[in-house]
Amino acid sequence: MALRRFYSEIRGLKVKEVPDYVKPKLSIDYAKKSVQKALDNYHAKYIETDSIDPLYHVCFGGLILSYLIALPEERRHLEHQQHAKEHGH
Repeated sequence: MALRRFYSEIRGLKVKEVPDYVKPKLSIDYAKKSVQKALDNYHAKYIETDSIDPLYHVCFGGLILSYLIALPEERRHLEHQQHAKEHGH
C-alpha cells in the first residue's frame, strides 16, 4: 500500500524533481514522525478498542523472532547431517 501510494505521488514528477521530493523523506526526523504516527494508529485501532489482537501480535512476533534467531544453528546442524550422510557416518 505504501509503495503504491509513493509511486502514485512520484509518477507525475519529472526525473530532476524526484531527488528533491525523496530527500526529506529520508531524514531521521521524518522517520521519527512516521513511527510515532504508526504507533498512534496502532493504539487507536487495537488498544482503545480492547481488542485481543495485540496479544496475538506479541505471541506470533515472539515465535517468528525465536525462529529467526535459531535458524543459523539449525542450518549448521542440517549441513553437518548432510555431510555425515554423504561420507558414510
